[in-house]
Amino acid sequence: MKNLISLLVCFLLFPTIKSRVADQNEEVLKEVRVGLVVDLGSTEGKILETSFALALSDFYRINNEYRTRVSVLARDSQGDPLLAFAAVTNLIKNAKVEAIIGAQSLQEAKLLAAVSEKAKVPVISLLVPNSLSLNKYDHFIQTTHDPTSEAKGITSLIHDLNQTSVVVIYEDADDWRESLQTLVEHFQDERVSIERTASFAESSSGENHMMNQLRKLTKVSRGAAFVVHMSENLVSCLLHCAEKLGLMEQGHVWILTARSMHHFHFTDHFATRSMQGVIGFRSYVPVSSEIMNFTSRVINALMDTKRYSVWAYDVARILATAAEKMSLKTSENVSSNLLETMRQSSYKGLSHGGDIQMVGNKFILGTFEIGTRERRIGLWSCDSFCGIRRDVMASSTNDLEIPRHRFLEENGETKKVLRVLVPAGNKVPNLMSMRLDPETGVYTATGFCIEVFKTCIAPFNYQLEFIPYNNGSYNNLAYLLSTQSDKYDAAVGDITITSNRSLYVDFTLPFTDIGIGILTVKKKSQGLWTFFDPFDTSLWLASGAFFILTGVVVWLVERSVNPEFQGSWGQQLCIMLWFGFSTIVFAQREKLVKMSSRFLVIVWLFVVLILTSSYSANLTSTKTISRIQLNHQAVFASTTLNNMKLGSINAVEAYAQGLRDGTLSHIINEIPYLSLLLGYYPDAFVMTDRESSTNGFGFMFQRGSGLATNVSREIAKLRSLGTLKDMEKRWFQKLDSLNVRSNAEDVASLNDVDEASNRFSFRELRGLFIIAGVAHVLVIALHLVHMRQELLTKLQSFY
Repeated sequence: MKNLISLLVCFLLFPTIKSRVADQNEEVLKEVRVGLVVDLGSTEGKILETSFALALSDFYRINNEYRTRVSVLARDSQGDPLLAFAAVTNLIKNAKVEAIIGAQSLQEAKLLAAVSEKAKVPVISLLVPNSLSLNKYDHFIQTTHDPTSEAKGITSLIHDLNQTSVVVIYEDADDWRESLQTLVEHFQDERVSIERTASFAESSSGENHMMNQLRKLTKVSRGAAFVVHMSENLVSCLLHCAEKLGLMEQGHVWILTARSMHHFHFTDHFATRSMQGVIGFRSYVPVSSEIMNFTSRVINALMDTKRYSVWAYDVARILATAAEKMSLKTSENVSSNLLETMRQSSYKGLSHGGDIQMVGNKFILGTFEIGTRERRIGLWSCDSFCGIRRDVMASSTNDLEIPRHRFLEENGETKKVLRVLVPAGNKVPNLMSMRLDPETGVYTATGFCIEVFKTCIAPFNYQLEFIPYNNGSYNNLAYLLSTQSDKYDAAVGDITITSNRSLYVDFTLPFTDIGIGILTVKKKSQGLWTFFDPFDTSLWLASGAFFILTGVVVWLVERSVNPEFQGSWGQQLCIMLWFGFSTIVFAQREKLVKMSSRFLVIVWLFVVLILTSSYSANLTSTKTISRIQLNHQAVFASTTLNNMKLGSINAVEAYAQGLRDGTLSHIINEIPYLSLLLGYYPDAFVMTDRESSTNGFGFMFQRGSGLATNVSREIAKLRSLGTLKDMEKRWFQKLDSLNVRSNAEDVASLNDVDEASNRFSFRELRGLFIIAGVAHVLVIALHLVHMRQELLTKLQSFY
């Protein structure tokens, strides 16, 4: 009976026990969904999908007791960023994924990063290079190599190969351009000259186009190392073209960046033939049995593998480990908790050979393997080469002998020749001049522009060859430099930076002040008697004489009938002078009786009005600096500028002579020319206005030449140190090179001419005094006639 009861109890309790066990199993096997959004038809997409599947399979086979399981939901983006964006949005909203693996391009990364930031779901990218534009997104995680460490390694390798210049060839796409920036900046900091740059787009770069571009590069960049930063297809085509042109032979160095090497396929027929002499940087992956086992399985599945397949393997294991740790915590926001767990923990990884830890928002791979197709040369880590085999490096690159074309040996040191065009008219010798040595047949160049250029180019170890240019305008000079790149490398002189010239050449930063200005004669310093300046001496004397004459004539006419003009002789003398000079300010108070005297005063007041108006106007104009608006003088400025640049041999003397003889009242030209004139005549001329309507003088280089950037940096250094200003003072104030007259004599003559031309003279206003004189004579004649009649009347009455 007891056994029957026990069986009955067990039968009744069995469903409950089974349910509890099932609940426990469900709790143990909690699913954590992760989205994989890639182009599943591409090599990268296939490798990532396979790597994740293998990694999770290996991980949970070893860690079978874990209560979480990461499941991957794959979506095909077909290489379209918008489809990737839609897939990620759908996975987050509907599938409730806790993380996303994806982003194969920079454009796609920016879209997914914005989604991740809004949804607080981490997006992990294994294919997008390091980019400053992505640093602002806290939920966008990158697994990438360290671009700064790579840049230092490539630069050190170039120095080790005794190279001083490079040609940078890159893919014309946003993510490739942006990922190259760190390397370019490091070249500039370490004084590695970027001789030329060339870009190729995958959609439009056929073999013929690439061959033509390589021919142009080799004509002007012999001896430089080639640094290549492009995707697999373009690299294959580029090196194939280089092989045809003989650029893979002895004396040529080719360096592939880490991103190019990570995507490069080494199993095709081309790589077997054409990779001789090519050195590449790859993220270092320590060899182990696990690595060998994993990569062999990937190759068996896909017949291919890449460096990032190991990264994908590590990321999958990191996610699985973080999901398990996260399950031990309780939080409403699981995705944020997952990301925080990933940041706070370290993990074992195949790619590092040890612990992996997130730094900021990145899993950084800082050690690089340097090698050729066949073998490893060495490692780069911690700012130094580790165990590098220099015998292997030399033999792998065909002893790396550099061609001697366009090189000179000077004191045992090899210098590359830079062929520089210089305008040879010697129009302004202080800026530039060319002289031919009759014994050697070599041209030498001097002047302010030349000294600045020599100082800026000196750090780059060039031998300068100056070539005179005599063929017309500077626009033609820019076109000549652009179309004959096999003959000329640069142009130096008083060359203004303009937009149309920039279509053909690359300009440096301006090394002079920018804009145009107005120069005029400096006025003589104001003295105690400066108010006499508007009239010359003859006019002052004539005016004073007529003031006295007016008083005398009015007194003479009014004396007999007007009591105010009577009295003692002293009083009458005072009234004569008072009345005459009071008309200056129209302050005469005496009432006039005679009509003739009233007529005289009216005429004289008209003369005084003209005199006072002329005085006031001239005083204002001579004591206030006149300003001419540049926008109203554009045509005149352009004409003057061209005439002075191309007209006379000695433009400085032409300027001064024009102001000296009064032919020109103002000079409008570019600031450097006016500064030169001020240096010769500091006390004679003054710059009254300036406007930044031109871009200053710059040096011209071939399009794509890295020297334009390097020289611009040197110009900026000279300007910040004050060296540029010192050069300008030295060349702009040196008087011996031109046949100009004594400074003191010129200042005096210029001021005398200016004063004489600005003052009113008696000759200019003599018409007024003729009118006044006629009026005075007429009044005196009338008065004499009237006196004669009165005298006759008195005599008749007397007799």
